Amino acid sequence: MRQPSKKQNQNPNEKVKIIPLGGLEQIGLNITAIEYEDSIIVIDCGLAFPSDDMLGIDLCIPDVTYLKQNIEKVKGFVITHGHEDHIGALPYILQQINVPVYGTKLTVALIENKLKEHNLLRTTKRKVVKHGQSIILGCFRIEFVKTNHSIADASALAVFTPAGILLHTGDFKIDYTPVFGEPADLQRFAELGKKGVLALMCDSTNAIRPGFTPSERTVGRTFDGIFSEHKTNRIIVATFASNVDRVQQIINSAYKYGRKVVVEGRSMVNVIGTASELGYIKIPEGTLIDIDHLKNYPDDKTVLITTGSQGESMAALSRMASSIHRKVSIKPGDVVIFSSNPIPGNEKAVSKVINELSIKGAEVIFQDTHVSGHACQEEIKLLYSLTHPKYALPVHGEYRHLVAQKKLAESMGIPKENILLMSSGDVVELSEEQCRVVDHVQAGAILVDGLGVGDVGNIVLRDRQNLAQNGIIIVVLTLEKYSNQLLAGPDIVSRGFVYVRESEDLLEEARHVVDEAVQDCLDRHVSDWGKIKNIIRDSLSDFLWKRMKRNPMILPIIMEV
Repeated sequence: MRQPSKKQNQNPNEKVKIIPLGGLEQIGLNITAIEYEDSIIVIDCGLAFPSDDMLGIDLCIPDVTYLKQNIEKVKGFVITHGHEDHIGALPYILQQINVPVYGTKLTVALIENKLKEHNLLRTTKRKVVKHGQSIILGCFRIEFVKTNHSIADASALAVFTPAGILLHTGDFKIDYTPVFGEPADLQRFAELGKKGVLALMCDSTNAIRPGFTPSERTVGRTFDGIFSEHKTNRIIVATFASNVDRVQQIINSAYKYGRKVVVEGRSMVNVIGTASELGYIKIPEGTLIDIDHLKNYPDDKTVLITTGSQGESMAALSRMASSIHRKVSIKPGDVVIFSSNPIPGNEKAVSKVINELSIKGAEVIFQDTHVSGHACQEEIKLLYSLTHPKYALPVHGEYRHLVAQKKLAESMGIPKENILLMSSGDVVELSEEQCRVVDHVQAGAILVDGLGVGDVGNIVLRDRQNLAQNGIIIVVLTLEKYSNQLLAGPDIVSRGFVYVRESEDLLEEARHVVDEAVQDCLDRHVSDWGKIKNIIRDSLSDFLWKRMKRNPMILPIIMEV
């Protein structure tokens, strides 16, 4: 590739900025801005599910303060594929940044389902792009390149910028025998490599796993085996709602063995409905039946495909396992197949559901019934060898995954100094000459709780943790206006601290401690309520710690009459 002359390279027009606003340090929350002069495009806009310590939080969305500050530059969202960790935050973010959304057919259809729920269909421009097509946004040309993943219509994005070609893989694997559609367009990756790729942003989710990810078709063969071995049992399969190819293979096996199929779980029904309308899944006539008709068929003639493979407490499978599903109850002899691996952090929930199913007499199968949708080490190496990037910027994964990909890039001959491990919020400036972090912008997770977006932060979470671990004590007293005489109380109400009926003596002593503290304040003519509250809090806290070695949240309430 021709090296630009020194003079040319001093021209700021040769530099492009990559700003990851999420998707590093964790799985999920994927969103990356690419900026050149007065143009910004945003790749993906995903959510993340809350960790165990985020009590009561429904989901996390990315902080897009930087995009709001540069709203006049933002040309559009370009989406790689239709998984929640890549499209889930769009309904929230589009309310703040209303720009067009570009993606392939199935991806846009799944986004439209979300927009419909949030009444955003009329106000949001959507454009369907085919693989191999390009779109022009500002000074960028973005080409959609066919890849494989655990959802159909996944794309890598080749972004042609004045500084060079940036290649973002999205989530990908290389499947030479996909269930639906074509294999990944390796030829196009090689052509881009010939042209010269300035930087490769490659999926790191499976970078710690050696070898190749098996083809999706291998799962179909496993299903066939399970179906032929269990001809007299009812079969229930739990998988990800978005894995259309997996559902297709379950339907194929069901049809082959003369079984009717019920699809259960809201997200599963939505995705399969959309995929079948668009022709991404072929369901033989008369195979699909409504859940209400399940009772009309013998058990050995039915298959249920359901959500809940991650042990989610409100998903269909978990409700069946804990006997609160209105239409399906688990019976001895049922065969339950988990067609997924637990996402890190969900292992406990999954094993709880497996135990509940086993107690009810079901046989649970989870060996060889899943293949990943992400590239293992050999596929990542193949991509590096096809594209020959000058710089490697690993994306999508926890820090250990990014480090693993850094080692792979080094083994493929990329110099150490040309591999950059980014953090969310870094502003990375790229040119033919250098690749470095030049600035940092606000980034991170905004917490969504019910209809509240961003109104719960660290302090509220800390209070929730404190309440969950230690309970609360409320001290109520009434003072006379002006004279500050104690008219009533102090009364003590406790929740989640001790069982009141068995601890009357303790609470009476506590009341006595508070009474003394209040009298002491009034004797010293302390009239500032803030001070009185602090003294009550401190004296009661000391007493309870000495007696119980516990630290409940203490809320003094003073009323004035």
